[in-house]
Amino acid sequence: MTLRLYDTATREVRDFAPLIPGTASVYLCGATVQGVPHIGHVRSGIAFDVLRRWLAYDGPVDGPDGPVGAGAGLDVLFIRNVTDIDDKILTKAAEHGRPWWEWAATHEREFTAAYDALGVLPPSAEPRATGFITQMIEYMQRLIERGHAYAAEGNVYFDVRSLPEYGSLSGHKLDDVHQGESAGTGKRDPRDFTLWKASKPGEPSWPTPWGPGRPGWHLECSAMATSLLGPEFDIHCGGMDLVFPHHENEIAQSHGAGDGFAQYWLHNGWVTMSGEKMSKSLGNVVAIPEMLKKVRPVELRYYLGSAHYRSMLEYSDEALTEAATGYRRIESFVHRVADRTGPVPVGGVTADFAAALDDDLGVPAALAAVHNAVREGNTALAHGDDASAARIAAQVRAMTAVLGTDPLDPHWNDAGAADDAAHTALDVLVGAELQRRADARAAKDWTVADQVRDRLAAAGVEVTDTPDGVQWALQQKD
Repeated sequence: MTLRLYDTATREVRDFAPLIPGTASVYLCGATVQGVPHIGHVRSGIAFDVLRRWLAYDGPVDGPDGPVGAGAGLDVLFIRNVTDIDDKILTKAAEHGRPWWEWAATHEREFTAAYDALGVLPPSAEPRATGFITQMIEYMQRLIERGHAYAAEGNVYFDVRSLPEYGSLSGHKLDDVHQGESAGTGKRDPRDFTLWKASKPGEPSWPTPWGPGRPGWHLECSAMATSLLGPEFDIHCGGMDLVFPHHENEIAQSHGAGDGFAQYWLHNGWVTMSGEKMSKSLGNVVAIPEMLKKVRPVELRYYLGSAHYRSMLEYSDEALTEAATGYRRIESFVHRVADRTGPVPVGGVTADFAAALDDDLGVPAALAAVHNAVREGNTALAHGDDASAARIAAQVRAMTAVLGTDPLDPHWNDAGAADDAAHTALDVLVGAELQRRADARAAKDWTVADQVRDRLAAAGVEVTDTPDGVQWALQQKD
């Protein structure tokens, strides 16, 4: 199959064809580093990390009788920016009596730590807005020269009426446009948006031909994306809350400056609580450090990446626990095979897994393929068919690697080597107890069988009898 992606701009699922054969160029709107990241912030990082991994996957695609194809194996140029100058950053820093640059740098490190903890691959480059002021000035000069922008009282604005296509991404009609930005002076039309903000007392500023000031939010991304990926690139990603005004205004700036800009626009859904988008203003924030007290990083990643990227993900502790339990079933199977047969290599993904991801990154169907393989592998183990179990485990490693959750990936082992060693030791001990229980059940010694189960339960080990054999998992703490 050919990878097909839902393009917000055309409102249809389209075949993906990179501009440069063999290379995919991707720009992801990254963090505005105003505070500690919560799970709503990092969902886009995880969702589009899967996109990146799938674009880059160059291993085999396995059918029932052997390989039937291979991954695209594209060289992915992946840019994720940092907005380190913004009204919110200045306000938060002032409230806490700290320099704006120190506040931004502190929380940029928090975001980097969160991405790293959750196994998100580092971007090819991670530009900061303040590092591209020169490019922004040049961009504004091009827009003014082409009649799409104007300077007024030290500010620079984009004239939305100058671009007939304005509103095409979001579907907004010009008469209904409200930019929702802080007030400036000299606007010809309230619907115009700010490219450059004139300097105010006590605020950071940079010199321009129109006076000192600082960049508007939208201008940053156009300048950074085109500087690093060129005037035209493949995919622009971000949260669905950015469709308007941010991405609409990026398109306006870029097309107004004569750049083709992004060929595909992908937007991920929100993480919600009680039906509302997770945000600091609602007070329903679940910070990453707090979440990692509840589950391991790989389990949190599995949970946040388990829904389709365009769907809403309704957070609850119960859903998180259920996801963690599901991941441990995958992990347990791979470890059992490794304990029985030795090191498990990374094999090829299955054809149904590949078909799911090729269909607009259908992760739920891809996960179903993973769990189907795990059930088949457990059945093979139960019947002593170690060769089949090893083959399936290699496929499971390949599939979970694309999803960023390979149980044997050194990232997860390095992140918790002691935990991994403890898991291996525990697996041996629990396995011995489960074998004792199986022997008792075969001898119809129900008393001993129940005693084993009760003893494991008291130790926090949950035992489940399934058609594919006995499975165990650690019970989650409340």
